[in-house]
Formats: sequence, structure tokens, C-alpha cells
Amino acid sequence: MKTHKLLIIALLSSMVWVGFSPHFPEVKKDKPSLQLGLLKYKGGGDWYANPTSLPNLARFCNRELGTQLAEDQAEVYVGDADLFNYPFIHMTGHGNVVFSESEALNLRTYLIAGGFLHIDDNYGMDPYVRPAMKKVFPELEFVEVPFDHPIYHQHFDFPNGLPKIHKHDGKPPQGFGLFWKGRLVCFYSYECDLGDGWESPEVHKDPPEKRLAALQMGANLIQYVFSN
Repeated sequence: MKTHKLLIIALLSSMVWVGFSPHFPEVKKDKPSLQLGLLKYKGGGDWYANPTSLPNLARFCNRELGTQLAEDQAEVYVGDADLFNYPFIHMTGHGNVVFSESEALNLRTYLIAGGFLHIDDNYGMDPYVRPAMKKVFPELEFVEVPFDHPIYHQHFDFPNGLPKIHKHDGKPPQGFGLFWKGRLVCFYSYECDLGDGWESPEVHKDPPEKRLAALQMGANLIQYVFSN
């Protein structure tokens, strides 16, 4: 399994990088050291909404893909230099999202440098996350990721795109992306709720087939990030 190498294009003078490492940590087979990151942000939205999601996804990937992911998640603020320690960052919530100028700049530099952000609308996040990400990439627009994109065709095949996990507003699930110079740097799952499907079964009591589909699509995200 490959990990991204951070290729820092520019370290802006207005930001202080304390303990910054120019490379994502390598996966060590004798001891899982690579963690999936959960993004902490301001604004009042519940970034902590699904506490069992990433640990369950890590366990599933270790079992199904042979990865060596730590089964405890890392929690990292959007403006911290620690962001660069995690090749895969997951963001969720139900409400408001606010990025300061420096936080938006930090996230932008992380994504341009090789990082990946998965945003999962846990319901009600859409009106807030779009302007927040516009602050990160004012020159980019979210576009729907076509069904033939490799992110839907990794170890598990999703020919019709994202699975529908929760009803929400009853709309079809959509996967939106931000592409920087042709590279998918942010994948936004909308009207889908993958993270709820990753939660432990006693939390939402989703049917087993729904949970399996959510975990399989999550595994595709992980495999895509670590193989590109």
C-alpha cells in the first residue's frame, strides 16, 4: 500500500509550521502507525458526530484490503500543522462550518501538497460546507464525480455511484469533487451518509446490507487515496 508523499509547493510566510514533516508517515507492517484523521472545525457544527465511524472503517479495511491502519482515529484542527501527518482526512457534521483565513489556507496547502479530504454530509451540512470550501479554493467549483471515475471502481465496484444509506431528503446520493490540476483532492458525499453507515450497528440499526455497502464504499475511498 502506497502512501502519499507530501510535495510542498509553497510554505506561505504568514503561517508557522511547528514540527512540520514534508512526508506523510510510512505504514509499518509490524505496528499500525497510520491513522485516519477526523477534522475538527469551528462554527458550531458537530464535527464529532460519528465517533465509531473511522475506527470501524479502519478495521474493515484491515480485514478486506490487508491495510495496516491504526484502529483509533486522530482528531486534528483544520488550522494545525498536524494536518500534514494524515493522508486521509474525514469531515462530517450536521450544521455550521467556519474556516478562518489561516485555516482555509492551511487546508488548501495540505490538499495541493497531496492530502485528501472526504466530506460526508451527516444532514444539514450542505449550505455551510460549500461556502467554507469556496474559501479554500475560490477558483474551483464542486462537480459531480462521474460514475466511471476510479473512486467507484477500486476493490469494490459501484457502477451507479454512491450507495444510499439514509433517507435524508429522499434525493439520490451524489458524489461531488474538487479537482486540482486534474487530481481529485476533495470528495463530498451528499444525500448518502456513508459515515452513519460506518457506525457500529447498535447506533443506527441500519440493515446489514446498508452497513456493508457503506463500508465497501469507504474502503474504496481509502484504497483510492493510498494508491494514487
